[in-house]
Amino acid sequence: MSWQLKVLRVFLRRVARRSLARQPDSAGARKWFERGAWLNARGRPWQHFTPDRLGDIPALWTALPAPGAPMILYLHGGGYVMGNPHTHAALAGYLKRKTGLEVCLPDYRLAPEHPFPAAFEDALAAWRALLAKGHAPGKIVLAGDSAGGGLALALLGHLCATGQPRPACAVTFSPFTDFAFEGPSIVQNARSEILLPITRLERLRDRVLQGADPRDPRISPLYGTFVGAPPVLIQVARTEILHSDSTRMVQHLRAQGVDVTLQERGNLPHVWQYFHGWLPEARASLTEAAAFIRAQAGPAPSAGS
Repeated sequence: MSWQLKVLRVFLRRVARRSLARQPDSAGARKWFERGAWLNARGRPWQHFTPDRLGDIPALWTALPAPGAPMILYLHGGGYVMGNPHTHAALAGYLKRKTGLEVCLPDYRLAPEHPFPAAFEDALAAWRALLAKGHAPGKIVLAGDSAGGGLALALLGHLCATGQPRPACAVTFSPFTDFAFEGPSIVQNARSEILLPITRLERLRDRVLQGADPRDPRISPLYGTFVGAPPVLIQVARTEILHSDSTRMVQHLRAQGVDVTLQERGNLPHVWQYFHGWLPEARASLTEAAAFIRAQAGPAPSAGS
């Protein structure tokens, strides 16, 4: 464990997790997340990105890709109630440097103003818009973290279940795959969880679903169909409450013949990759993710080390 991780663990557990648990509503949580993103990135990297629209969905690109080049469609995390392309611009920029691929961040709608299935509908619309722009599906990498990772897997499942063209692969960091909250790690890892306040899970589900079925595969890909899916990479920490969301998802995918790579780490916060500017552990994991992406979507000679 690096000294940076030791320091970050204390800060997240004693300050960030308690502060997140105290946010009175989604608006407060969004401001909290945006301030944290600014501190984490040490600036506003999104100012150098290229704005675009994917149909009706606003989006940011690290830069517009060359015609026919592989690219990454990245769906940000935030529990479906917070986060946006700005909060994840630094992570997108780092993925670009490691893979050589341009990254697109769609600004999908958030709950409670836009409850389920709004986020899924926007992710699907963004995918269709990319295809309409001429991007080959087999050149697109689906990626995301936390809720965005679950959303990426939900989109992949929908494409498989409806017989549509598939992406090159999917890469997810600590994906949220079961809104029924039936994973044993939610209870077993309640004490070891570093960042997520377990006491807010039920309230989060109410805000997002507003009465919808928590096992709908558009919000809980653990219950989806993935026959014929491309390779999938999942990275997760053993100590987080969503650990079993990943391990059960791996079992579900493998049962349907999907080639899945699971990379588990210990004593790390939820979506530790987000802290790549601070943690050597995050940079190491993103290097592994980048290698997976290049192997599936095609190597990019300009990819940095």
